[in-house]
Amino acid sequence: MQEEVLASLLRGADEVLVEQEFIKKLEEGRPLRIKAGFDPTAPDLHLGHTVLINKLKQFQDFGHEVLFLIGDFTGMIGDPTGKSATRKPLTRDEVIENAKTYEEQIFKILDPVKTLVMFNSSWMNAMSPADLIQLAAKHTVARMLERDDFNKRFKGGQPIAIHEFLYPLIQGYDSVAMKADVELGGTDQKFNLLVGRQLQEAFGQKPQVVMTMPILEGLDGVQKMSKSLNNFVGIADSPDDMFGKLMSISDELMWRYFELLSFMPMSEIKQWKYECEQGANPRDYKVKLAQEIIERFHDASAANKALENFEARFQRGAIPDEMDEIELSNGGQGYGIANLLKDAGLTASTSEAIRMIKQGAVKIDGEKISDPKTEIAVGTKQVYQVGKRKFARVAIIA
Repeated sequence: MQEEVLASLLRGADEVLVEQEFIKKLEEGRPLRIKAGFDPTAPDLHLGHTVLINKLKQFQDFGHEVLFLIGDFTGMIGDPTGKSATRKPLTRDEVIENAKTYEEQIFKILDPVKTLVMFNSSWMNAMSPADLIQLAAKHTVARMLERDDFNKRFKGGQPIAIHEFLYPLIQGYDSVAMKADVELGGTDQKFNLLVGRQLQEAFGQKPQVVMTMPILEGLDGVQKMSKSLNNFVGIADSPDDMFGKLMSISDELMWRYFELLSFMPMSEIKQWKYECEQGANPRDYKVKLAQEIIERFHDASAANKALENFEARFQRGAIPDEMDEIELSNGGQGYGIANLLKDAGLTASTSEAIRMIKQGAVKIDGEKISDPKTEIAVGTKQVYQVGKRKFARVAIIA
């Protein structure tokens, strides 16, 4: 077995259980069945989700069979991982709608010809109540309470619903139904993935190898990438938004993104890092990262245009040609600038708007303003800018 293949497949992985079993499976020389499951809990994917999908692509490139599981059945239970309270399950309609979007988005990375998309409802809907009870008999409450989040809730006197115990069991049974050789998941999924190993052995199968991948930090470099924290890059974002967001990350975080999100060889990335340590401008390498990501989810021309727009906007102070067009009305009265910025979606609150104005981060038609009490007259139509990336053309109507 080539060392380069193993090194590529292990790149970025947090843990492989058990690595020697993994090497033996690879040495068998047959296409392995590589499983990764996603509950369709949100309609859009971000770069944090693609850490796993990128790893699937690597397996695919080496001739292995990718099994992309959409947990339409488990999505209606709600994954309790990391939750301090019982999670609200999705409705069937929500699951179906989100699943459609997932299928459209994953093929921006994966080869659809080499990908088998599966839904766990296809075997779980056929399972009788007696079958489910027999499955539950293969695991113990004591083992379930070994899981960190369950343990904390139990000790803290917070309720754990019985259906939450079923989630890791069903996720584990998915591996049995799919005859998975390897299952990928985030580090927070380790317990559930190991249940899959145990259940495969209970059903007379060879246990899957578990490969956990890191949870990607968001643009802030601290919290995990999340839509709710607004520190994400969505794979459906526009090229300009992708470019601006990726150029905003710290120089240190850039190398983490290169390792987990780039398809460039690690040898080349290490050379770039060395060049930066010797005095090269990190911005030039951040551009390479941004363009690679944009080209993956859009195309090369969009990546080049995003770079041109970025340089025009932030190096020459140009205003972008395209932006949100908004009309606001205050009953025929003038509009306070802080309320305008909030209502136009350029700031989250009036207090944030006032703070940004005082910091000199707000411009009207390219001119910086400093008075947070500025009133905007009815009938005006101007371009408002907050920070480096937020623009809107706002008309004040009667």
